[in-house]
Amino acid sequence: MPVGQFRTWVKYVDQGTFPDSTRDFGVMRCNHCTDAPCVKICPTKALFVRDDGIVDFDRDRCIGCKSCMQGCPYDAIYIDEDTHTAAKCNFCAHRIDQDKEPACVVVCPTHSIWVGDLDDPHRAAVAADLPVDPVSGAKTTLDIPHTRPWGWRVITYLWAKGLGGGALMIASLGILLGVDLGVLTTIVAPALGVAGTAVTGALLVWDLKRPERFLYILLKSNFGSWLVLGAYALAAHAAVSGVWLLYGIGVETGLLTASEVVWTILAVLGIPAGVMVAGYTAFLFGQAEGRDLWQSPLLFWHLNVAAVMVGAGALAVAALIVNTTADGAAFVARFLAAAAVLHVLMLLLEYGGRHASRAAAVAAHMITHGRYAIPFWTLGVALAVVAAAVAFPGWNGGGTVLVAVAVAVAGVAVQVALLAYETVFVRAGQDVPLS
Repeated sequence: MPVGQFRTWVKYVDQGTFPDSTRDFGVMRCNHCTDAPCVKICPTKALFVRDDGIVDFDRDRCIGCKSCMQGCPYDAIYIDEDTHTAAKCNFCAHRIDQDKEPACVVVCPTHSIWVGDLDDPHRAAVAADLPVDPVSGAKTTLDIPHTRPWGWRVITYLWAKGLGGGALMIASLGILLGVDLGVLTTIVAPALGVAGTAVTGALLVWDLKRPERFLYILLKSNFGSWLVLGAYALAAHAAVSGVWLLYGIGVETGLLTASEVVWTILAVLGIPAGVMVAGYTAFLFGQAEGRDLWQSPLLFWHLNVAAVMVGAGALAVAALIVNTTADGAAFVARFLAAAAVLHVLMLLLEYGGRHASRAAAVAAHMITHGRYAIPFWTLGVALAVVAAAVAFPGWNGGGTVLVAVAVAVAGVAVQVALLAYETVFVRAGQDVPLS
């Protein structure tokens, strides 16, 4: 193992006030869960459960996506600085196979660590005899730093795929409802879909610690992982957007004849493709069982609302550059204003109510009253409210340049608002100490 990295680390628990103070030590490592979240979320089956229950890993399959770090409730997984793959305690499986005890059990000078079946009557008696100290008011520190595995690339990817998926959903609804969006439908929306998917894919590969292995997601797939299913959602969205864009270019250049049937088929495919590419991250974050804030049942719906908001914002900006009808501009403005309002209402509902766990409540408090309160309330909430108000005059189609500019400004503002919120959401979810 690289010098300075550890599969076992110590938590210090300080209690009392000097001179009546005590310090206890808690040794932390992988707990080899029976229903291991890291195994579920791993996209390439690099983590697996052996027949004897040990959760082991295959570094030759690992792509370094860091999803397992988010899924582990015990903060037991890290990225090996030498191999750039995940690593953790594997119960000294190579020693277990030789009927030996794990190395930590052998070297511990005070016999504080033992290995065996907790259901064994003798072991149960030993465990019951261990002293239990009260921890109320205890101050806990770790001797090993634990950082956020996911950073700005994941934050930006959430925005990019939402923008592309939202634009395609709005264009699809325009076709099905008979609203003429002009070139926004034929070229701009699918181009945003293609661009959003491309940027998303590039960011995801860039974020891997072993990017040269990114194809393992498709070649060594764990279909129980939403990182794998999300990759297929991205591929489906890219395919629909790409075919749509090529057909739109053909129609606009006169090489192809516009067909109502073809447009309807593309629209029918565009809605589920957009919904899934925008919302699949809710299921991926749901598999990150170590991050309680991300377990919200509203997340899938919120991601889609946010996607419509930024997708409409991008179309509003494009409407200043390309020709579109008054009805089309009003159609986009309605989605922009309505989605921005709904986005804010969902934020207030999410952070104004009760949370399922103490860890989720702590993370939410960081967002609303702690270190992230200023960007959350000013950019994430207030800016979205202002954007909705600015876009509202275009609800019925003002037909003036001033109204179009105002809606476009609102379209830019919602991009900033969503990026600000996603930044605090992703960061706060990882800031609560797991162990």
